[in-house]
Amino acid sequence: RRKLRTDVAAAFPNLSAEQLTEFIPNKEELNVIKIYCHKGEAVTVYVNNRNPILFEIEKALYPTVFFAMVYSLWVYPDLLPAFSTWPPVLRKLAGGADLMLPGVVVPPSGFPQVERGTLCAVTLLGNRAPVAVAVATMSTAEMLAVGMKGKGFAVLHTYMDHLWEYGDKSCPPTLAPSVTDSADKERAEDEEEPAISFSTDTLQHVDVGDLSLKEQDGCATLMRKEELDEDQAAETADDASTEVQQEAEDSRTPQEQMDALFNQCFFHALKCKVKKSDLPLLTSTFLRGHMFSCCPAGKQLDIKKSSYKKFSKFLQCMQHQKILQVKELNKGVESIVEVDWKHPDIKAFEVPEGFSSASAAQDSKSEDREQVYHAPEIIPLYAVSTKMIPLFQESGHRKGSVFSSSEVRNIIVNYVKANELVDETNKNFVKVNAILCDCLLDKSEQDEISKLKWDDLLSRCLERMQPLHQVTFFGQEPVVRKGNIEPIDITVAQRSSNKKVTIIKNLELYGLDPQCVANILQQKVQASATITPVPGTKDRVQVQIQGNQIHHLAKMLLEEYHLPRKYIQGLEKAPKLGRKK
Repeated sequence: RRKLRTDVAAAFPNLSAEQLTEFIPNKEELNVIKIYCHKGEAVTVYVNNRNPILFEIEKALYPTVFFAMVYSLWVYPDLLPAFSTWPPVLRKLAGGADLMLPGVVVPPSGFPQVERGTLCAVTLLGNRAPVAVAVATMSTAEMLAVGMKGKGFAVLHTYMDHLWEYGDKSCPPTLAPSVTDSADKERAEDEEEPAISFSTDTLQHVDVGDLSLKEQDGCATLMRKEELDEDQAAETADDASTEVQQEAEDSRTPQEQMDALFNQCFFHALKCKVKKSDLPLLTSTFLRGHMFSCCPAGKQLDIKKSSYKKFSKFLQCMQHQKILQVKELNKGVESIVEVDWKHPDIKAFEVPEGFSSASAAQDSKSEDREQVYHAPEIIPLYAVSTKMIPLFQESGHRKGSVFSSSEVRNIIVNYVKANELVDETNKNFVKVNAILCDCLLDKSEQDEISKLKWDDLLSRCLERMQPLHQVTFFGQEPVVRKGNIEPIDITVAQRSSNKKVTIIKNLELYGLDPQCVANILQQKVQASATITPVPGTKDRVQVQIQGNQIHHLAKMLLEEYHLPRKYIQGLEKAPKLGRKK
């Protein structure tokens, strides 16, 4: 509590010691909770008497709307510089938008002087009670220099958002403008400028888009808008709101635009493409086969250009919002196992123009999924094992260090040259010293072998290191797994009545959806294909199709999916073509 009081005093130097004690009392209940935003950032919230008063992001303290209403502009007017906007703009801010400069009301007395990064309060025109807390994205001089266009404030917290709902849901009080502001407004009216003015009575009915605030029993309560005269103030506010929205779309950063595109394609795919029968669904298949096809023409999804950087982090954020549930059914392979189609965000999503239910269903067909598949990049890696520590210790590496085969080769070559182990009579051989003998030779070989060929030396090193492999799926970050990757296993089994079936395993490890592969094979060979559990395993499935279909399967995996042959096991079991007589 003492440290918090010190931090608040440093963040808000205008507060006196008595005001700090009143704000953070010694004996009243003070709780600390941690919440996560939709992008995954952790936020620490300080709660006093069940009302959030402060929140902390990246070790920076910010006041909540409750704190701003009760302790800043209400009691301490000079705590934060305030900027006013039209009432309808509040609805946009509460929906997640930042405050654009066209939506900021320029008072006749001018803006308060702020620098970029200054914490500011946002008020509604005619009421000094703050409704949002924001950070200025440019200085006052820069705002005027750009002609009041672009994003002026990054909004952190607003009235009616989730943080406000956590408290007692206090409504903004009605605080009349200061004397200076009133004089300025009267002077503006005398000069016949198109400014909007509100009296104290008018503030008892403040328009907020489709909602309005009415003063009732000393507290503002939220009511549905029924009737509102179309006067000059409302028209001006609507125009400003439209201009703010257009300006917001034009001035968003590329990262913000990519975030919005990912959200649009995500909800579009869940609403129009994914069915309950498709679950569990590989996350890689969901991205390639569903979200990519929902991307508008002329745009392309790129997770690295978004603020999430990884698709798994994007899905984690959606999981925090309880839209879906993701589980790792197979080691290193995540799948979507549950979707809440009744979630308000999914129900409220409207399919963009140019997309129809028919086209969405058509896009989800197997042919389209087949076209967008990209074979993963698989790189064998090697970790330093306990036995190989002496050999790698000289180059500054320790147990568990991971290298590619070329990096291992460079380390070994440098070691040999540094210790002058190249055979002088035949440079194709390397002399075996005590360390190479202990690391690379078996006990039966230690008395017999004194030299090794370069190739034999390198192959022995790789064999005695711990195998790993790195898999990089299209549009995702690389994933490193232990051991060698299991190949796609193709076998032919005999069933009753001398019938044969082709069984395919381990498709998930290569980002292939078993159900999708089964559907494609069924259409190509006109044979029954099913998905069955792999015997002796949990949550792993295999594709089973009637007949020996290895020829068709090989063509699909090698020529269409472009998977390397070394990762496919069992192609030699294809039926031999009969000779013509």
